[in-house]
Amino acid sequence: MRCNPVNGYDFIKTGGRNSGLDLLYFERSLWDHGLDPVAGLDEVGRGCLAGPVVAAAVILSPDIHLPGVRDSKALSSKQREVFNLAIREKALAVSLAQVESAEIDRINILKASLKAMAQAVDNLDLRPRALLIDGNQPIPHTLPQKTLVKGDQRSLSVAAASIVAKVFRDNLMEDMHRHYPHYNFASNKGYATLEHREAIKLYGCCPIHRKTFKGVREYTTISQEYD
Repeated sequence: MRCNPVNGYDFIKTGGRNSGLDLLYFERSLWDHGLDPVAGLDEVGRGCLAGPVVAAAVILSPDIHLPGVRDSKALSSKQREVFNLAIREKALAVSLAQVESAEIDRINILKASLKAMAQAVDNLDLRPRALLIDGNQPIPHTLPQKTLVKGDQRSLSVAAASIVAKVFRDNLMEDMHRHYPHYNFASNKGYATLEHREAIKLYGCCPIHRKTFKGVREYTTISQEYD
């Protein structure tokens, strides 16, 4: 395995194969080369019209046992809640970070997503020696890292991070619903459902809406009670 610096980042070469359904394949590839611990990272909320983008970082031990943990999108809300507790109990370290709507509007959603993941790394109580990143974009961090397209389906630590981030953000948006009930954030979590888009047309946007996003920016001048 080699770590090649490209544009200021270290890109880890671990080979292009995944060994069947072994969700620790990429972690083991790094552990076997002395890069232990490894943190898996994922974000949630990138496609929403409202609320922050949230990232999680999770470090697992080589003997971890988390049967059933997989991509958060493939799980029910109740399953995610159960797995979130199990991950927090069994992981070596878990952290979260978020970038708010105003900053998303200022720097764009891609940069905000990558920034949230980098902050999640720095928020870990245990310093990782390598990172597994969901997606195809490296994060702005000095640690060696490997990007994994559909990483939440291929890496246990990334899947765990996707669950932790999803549960945290869903709970946050349910709390936001109490402040801004017109938009039914408790149900849509800020995503662009028909009900949410119709509410924006009727009431305009609230402080946690992303005002540069299509479906929101057209209605920023509508008068509303949330100033």
